[in-house]
Amino acid sequence: MSAQSQEKNDEISLLDLFVVVFKYKKMIILTTVCAAVFILIYSVISLMLPPEKSFLPNIYKSTALMLIKTPSASSAGGLSSKLESSGLGDIASLMGFGGASGPSYSKLAAFLATTNSLLDAITEEFNIIEKYKIEKNPKTNARKIISRNLKAALDEKTGVFAISYEDIDPEFAKNVTSFCVKYYDNKFMELGLDPDKLEKENVEAAIATCLNDIKTIKLKIQQLEERTVYNYSANISEIATESEHLRMELETQKNIYSQLKIKFEILKIKVSGEHPVLQVIEYPEVPESKSKPSRGLLCIIVTFAAFLLSLFIAFVLNAVKNIKNDPEALAKLKGTEK
Repeated sequence: MSAQSQEKNDEISLLDLFVVVFKYKKMIILTTVCAAVFILIYSVISLMLPPEKSFLPNIYKSTALMLIKTPSASSAGGLSSKLESSGLGDIASLMGFGGASGPSYSKLAAFLATTNSLLDAITEEFNIIEKYKIEKNPKTNARKIISRNLKAALDEKTGVFAISYEDIDPEFAKNVTSFCVKYYDNKFMELGLDPDKLEKENVEAAIATCLNDIKTIKLKIQQLEERTVYNYSANISEIATESEHLRMELETQKNIYSQLKIKFEILKIKVSGEHPVLQVIEYPEVPESKSKPSRGLLCIIVTFAAFLLSLFIAFVLNAVKNIKNDPEALAKLKGTEK
């Protein structure tokens, strides 16, 4: 008998709900329709305005994908010591160097995306302070703007590191992302994470210096010979001695150049046969379509929220009306019940 009574009460309660909704149907429909029309007009106007002036501009996202090789135990120890010598020893343990989970250059890449050095480099490269006309705390606020738009994500399963930048200007988003890729490449080189590539570049620079020295010595020898020809009063013995020294130095530089050239070719073969620590598998492009906002989804959410709000208001109004019509309930609220 009690179960039937409970079921009857439930049916009555459900019926009461429908009665309230039907009673305030005009208010519910009007509120929902007004909200839908408002958000629709809001979205259309935001789309028509220029991106710089729009209150809901299209945001474009440019992404670069990089595959970062996991280091061996020996190279990981080298990285850990480099980080410690750079004053970043605490970071090494946070990123897993020397831990049970093993080292990961990918974790280092994810960490670098949050560093002030990268944020400041972007600020300087693209004149962020002037671009956004930042006057108060320019350095700090520029970092906040970049941090808000710069996204970095690491896929633990594949080891693919993604870095992207969002902006109302698709070309600017692509340029910032491209700069980040170059920054990572240079930073990894600076930390010595790719020793063969670093050594190859150092040898290449040494070869260029050696060639310049050879050209300089040859020019000095030529000038010395011209002095001998046109200046008959010149000290022949001094010129001969100086010429001999220059020729010996020239021969030394040629030998150094030959050794460097051989070493460079060996390193070039070695580097070409190995995978670099950082490989760009997808370069950033100028995005053709926006990544956000989804105006259609926004319209649905606002309309549905307005509908729920109107339902809530309807039940509140109905409850207030019932209390006013119930002397006993009104007395309880006023605290005058006997």
